[in-house]
Amino acid sequence: MKTDIQIAQEAELLPIREVAEKLDITEDELELYGKYKAKLSDEYMERISKNPDGKLILVTAINPTPAGEGKTTTSVGLGQAFGRLGKKAVIALREPSLGPCFGIKGGAAGGGLSQVVPMEDLNLHFTGDFHAITSANNLLAAMLDNHIQQGNELGIDTRSVVWKRCLDMNDRVLRNVVVGLGAKTDGFVREDHFVITVASEIMAVLCLADDMKDLKQRLGRMVVAYNYEGEPVTAADLKAVGAMAALLKDALKPNLIQTLEHTPAIVHGGPFANIAHGCNSVRATKMALKMADYVITEAGFGADLGAEKFMDIKCRMAGLKPDAVVLVATVRALKYNGGVPKNELSAENMDALHKGIVNLEKHIENLHKFGVPIVVTLNSFVTDTEAEISYIRKFCEERNCEFALSEVWEKGGEGGIPLAEKVLDTLENKESDFHVLYENELSLKEKIETVAREIYGADGVNYTSAASKQLKKLEELGFGKLPVCMAKTQYSLSDDPMLLGRPEGFSISVREAYVSAGAGFVVVLTGAVMTMPGLPKAPAAFNIDVNEEGVITGLF
Repeated sequence: MKTDIQIAQEAELLPIREVAEKLDITEDELELYGKYKAKLSDEYMERISKNPDGKLILVTAINPTPAGEGKTTTSVGLGQAFGRLGKKAVIALREPSLGPCFGIKGGAAGGGLSQVVPMEDLNLHFTGDFHAITSANNLLAAMLDNHIQQGNELGIDTRSVVWKRCLDMNDRVLRNVVVGLGAKTDGFVREDHFVITVASEIMAVLCLADDMKDLKQRLGRMVVAYNYEGEPVTAADLKAVGAMAALLKDALKPNLIQTLEHTPAIVHGGPFANIAHGCNSVRATKMALKMADYVITEAGFGADLGAEKFMDIKCRMAGLKPDAVVLVATVRALKYNGGVPKNELSAENMDALHKGIVNLEKHIENLHKFGVPIVVTLNSFVTDTEAEISYIRKFCEERNCEFALSEVWEKGGEGGIPLAEKVLDTLENKESDFHVLYENELSLKEKIETVAREIYGADGVNYTSAASKQLKKLEELGFGKLPVCMAKTQYSLSDDPMLLGRPEGFSISVREAYVSAGAGFVVVLTGAVMTMPGLPKAPAAFNIDVNEEGVITGLF
C-alpha cells in the first residue's frame, strides 16, 4: 500500500496559474511561489468583494483518538466530490505546524486520494507565513526587553511580563527559561517562557484580521506586560506595531494550492484548537465565499474545541454564518471510545460501539445548540462491517441528522459523492438558524461555565485562587465582554484526557486566564494543557529523510 507522501509525489499537478483560471483569477492577481503555490493579492480580494457569498460548510469531528478520524481527508474529499458533481467549490484549510510534523501527530494535508498538494511544501516551510509570525512575535519580545534595559520609561514590572517568545517546534525545555544572564549589558535577569508559534497571539491576530488596518490595530492592542501600577502595557506603547506589520505584510495574504483532483484550496493560518481558536484565517474564508458557490472549511480537533470556537469566536467576530456542519466519525474511533484497545479495533464489536457512540451523541447535541443542520459522515475503513454501519446510520437519523458513508481516502472525490449529495440536499431543504452559545454581556465566569456545562457536559467549574483573581482583574480592566477561548485537552470532552466516551459527574478545573486583547478573547487554561508541546520518545522526525535527488520521505 502506498503512503500518503508517495501518492502525493506521484500526482500530476497543474501549474497554479491553471488552477486559478478555474476561478477567473488572472496571473496579475497571483503572487507566485514557484509553479504550484501562490498568494492571492489584495487587488483580487478587492475586485471580488461585491460578489454574493457562497454557502459555508464546516467540517468537524468527534474527539480525536489514536484510531484516527480523517477530518482533513474528509474536507478535501468533499471538495473534490463537489467538483465531480459540477459544482464550483473551494476548500479553506489551516496551515500545518512544524511541531506536530516532527512529533507525533503528523502533517495536515489530508490522506490517500484526498490530499492537498504539494504535500511536502505545505507541511514544511510552505510560503513562510509561520516564520513571519515567529519573527514578529520575537521582535516584540526583543523590543520589550530592550525597553526595560534602556531605562524602562513605561515602568514595566519585570515580574509581570506576560509576552512570551515562540518557536514553531515541539521543545519542552523552552517552556520555562531564564533570560538576561551574563553581563550588565545583557539585560535584566528574569524568568521567561516559550510557546509554540501556533499558540502565539500574533497567529490569532493574523487569522482574525480583516485587512492591514485591522491587523495593525489588533497588534497595537496586544498586552505584553503590566506596569508597577498594575496597568497593561501594549505593543503600541512599545512602538513595535509598524515593524511587526512589515514582517507580516505577505503573511496576511491567503495561499492558493490544489487537491489531487485540482480542486482549488486556500490554506492560510493555523492556530491550534486545544490551545488557541483552531480556525483558518477570516480573510481566507471570506475570500473563498466570494470565489465559489460552496466553501468547505474545517475547525481543529473535536467539535467541543474547534467547532465551538469557530462558532463563538470566529463567526461572532467576522459576521460569518455556517449553512451546514459535517460531523466526522469512524467506527474504529467509536469502538475505542467504548473501551476497545487500539490493536483490537478491526474486529466487529457491537457492545463497544454501543458504549462508545455516546461521544458522537454528545457532539450532535452540542452542534444542534448552534442551530446549524448536521450531516454525520463515517470515514470508511475496510474493517467496518455492515452491522456497525447500519447501527450508526440509524442512530444518527433518529437524532435528526443526515448520514453518509465517506470513502474519500480510497476513492478520492468519487468516494465523497454520497456525502456531497447529502450536504447539497441539506443546504437545499434545511435552513440554518445559526446563533452563538452565549452573549457578550455575560461575565467571564458565566461564559466559562456555559461552555463547560453545555459543551463539555460538566457539572461545574473549579477555579484556582490565581485564576479567580486573574478573571476579576481582567473584568476590572474592561475585558469582561470578550468571548472565552478554552484551552483544553482534545482527547476528552472533559479536561482529563483519560475520560473517553461521554464523561459524567466531573468538573472542569481552571488554573489560569489571560487576555489576548489583540485577538479579542480571553484565554482560559484548564487541566494540564501545554502551550509548548514536547516530543514523544520516538518522534516522527526519526523517519523523515531526503535522498540525493531531493525527494523527501517519511512525512505523513
